[in-house]
Amino acid sequence: MASFEDLGLSEQTLKVIQKKGFEEPTPIQEKTIPAILTGTKDIVGQAQTGTGKTAAFGLPIIELLPDISRSVQALVLTPTRELAIQVAEEINSLKGKRKLNIIPIYGGQSMELQLRSLKKGVDIVVGTPGRIIDHLKRKTLKLNRISYMVLDEADEMLNMGFLDDVREIMDATPEGKRTMLFSATMPTEILQIAKKYMGEYDVLKVTKGQLTVKQTDQIYFEVSAADKFEALCRIIDMEEEFYGLVFCRTKVDVDQISNRLIERGYDADALHGDMSQSLRERILGKFKKGMLNILVATDVAARGIDVQDLTHVINFALPQDPESYVHRIGRTGRAGKEGIAITFITPSEYRKLQFIQRHAKTDIRKAKIPRVKEVIKAKKRRIRSDLKEIATTYLENEYIDMSRELLDTYEPEQIVAALLQYSFQEELDEKSYTEIADAVVDNKGKTRLFVTQGKKDGLSRKKLEEFIRDKSGIASNRIRDIHILDKFSFVTLPFNEAEILLSHFKKKTKGAGPFITKATKAKRSRK
Repeated sequence: MASFEDLGLSEQTLKVIQKKGFEEPTPIQEKTIPAILTGTKDIVGQAQTGTGKTAAFGLPIIELLPDISRSVQALVLTPTRELAIQVAEEINSLKGKRKLNIIPIYGGQSMELQLRSLKKGVDIVVGTPGRIIDHLKRKTLKLNRISYMVLDEADEMLNMGFLDDVREIMDATPEGKRTMLFSATMPTEILQIAKKYMGEYDVLKVTKGQLTVKQTDQIYFEVSAADKFEALCRIIDMEEEFYGLVFCRTKVDVDQISNRLIERGYDADALHGDMSQSLRERILGKFKKGMLNILVATDVAARGIDVQDLTHVINFALPQDPESYVHRIGRTGRAGKEGIAITFITPSEYRKLQFIQRHAKTDIRKAKIPRVKEVIKAKKRRIRSDLKEIATTYLENEYIDMSRELLDTYEPEQIVAALLQYSFQEELDEKSYTEIADAVVDNKGKTRLFVTQGKKDGLSRKKLEEFIRDKSGIASNRIRDIHILDKFSFVTLPFNEAEILLSHFKKKTKGAGPFITKATKAKRSRK
C-alpha cells in the first residue's frame, strides 16, 4: 500500500493531511492523485460513495491551481445540495494555507448570498446542476475559463434526471479543461457523456473482492455527531463485560476519544500509526491481558490485532467502504462466541450505511440508544451480582469485625445503604450522563420525483408545495429540493412520504394538474 508521500503531493499538502489525521490513501486516492498531478488525460473513476473521492480529486486540484485568480478555475457538479455542502467543506479543509475561495451553490440557498459570494471572486464552485444553470442564465457565473471540471456521483445525477442539465453545463465550459468523472456504476448514458464531452481519458477502477459476513449481531444507532461520545459511554456501561475495539477514521479522532474515555475512568487506550512499534506492542499486550478493556484504533493500526474473545466492535465513524466494514466486524464473534458490531450514523450518513449493507449482503438492524434509567438499572444489577459473589466467597476478618461494630449501632438497612452510597453514588448518578437528542434521519433514504409541469405551465415552488400537501398531507418541512424548470420539475422527499404521494398517482390517470413519478422513470420517458 502506498503512502501519501509516494503520490507526489507537496510538503504543504502533506502537513494538511497529517493534521487531519489520515494515515494512508484509499485505493481511489492512490490511483487518482498521481494521475491528475502528473498526467494530462481526462479521468473516469469508478469508486463507491464514501471511498475518499473528494480528496482524490480535491488535493491535486488544490495543488495545481494558482493562488491568485479573478475567475472560477474549477467546477464540481454534485447531484444533491447535501453533497455539495459536504464536498465544499471537505475541499476547504484540505486547502491549508492556500488562498483559495471555495463555495457551494445549490437550490434552496439564498440567491442573493450566492450572488455576493460570486461577485467577490471564487476559485472553486461546488454546485447542483439546477442552480448552476440558473446562474449561467443570469450570467452571474462564467465557466469559460475553468481548468478543471468534476462530475461527482454521475450515476446519481442520471438517476435523478439531471443528464440534460449536465450536458447544458458541459456545453458552457471550454474544450481545453481537464474533466474528471466519478461514478459508482457505469451505465451506457454515463459512458456516452464521457465519449462526447471528454478528451482522451484513463479509466481508474477500484475492484471489489467477494465479501462475506459471519454471524455477528449487527446494530446501528442514529445519533448526531455531537452525541456520539455520550452514546458510546452508554453502550459500554450497559454491558456486564465489555471488551472491544472502537474504530475511528483518523489519528486525531482516536486520540480525542481515547483521552475522553480515560478521563471518565474507563480502562482505555489508543492505537494509531504515529506510535512506535514498541509502544504499539506494549498497548496490545495490556489489551490482550485484559488490563485494558477498550482499545480505540484506526483501521491501519488495527491490522494484525489477533484477539480472540472480543465482545464488541464499535464503528464510532463509518468505514470508508464495505470491505473495511466487513474486516472490522470480523474481529468480533470469534472462537465460537457471538459478537456484537455497533455502528453510529449521523443523519447524513444513512445513504452510505445502506450502500455498505447492500454490498456486504448483510442485515444491520436499527436500535435505540439506551436511556439513562436503563443504564443505571444495568449498573445496579451488576453491583448486586458482584456483592452477592463477594458475600458468598471468602470475606476478610477485618471487614467482618467492622460490620459487627457498625451493626451494634445502626440498622442493617442503614449500613448497607450507606456503603452503597459511599461506593457508588457518583457511578449511579443520572446527572453524570448528558441528554442525547433524537437524530432526525430519513429512515429509508430519499427519493427524487419527477413532476410533469414546469414554469411554462405556471407552476411555482409555492404552488407545488401546496399541491403536494393537498394530495398527501405531507408537511412543508419534509418537502425538499424543489427544482422548477421550464417544462418539468423535480422534488425530493423522504422515502416514506414519497410512497404516500406516489400511491395517490398510481390511482390517477394523467389529466389536469401535474403528474408525479419517480425521477428514473421520468428520465426514460423523455428519451
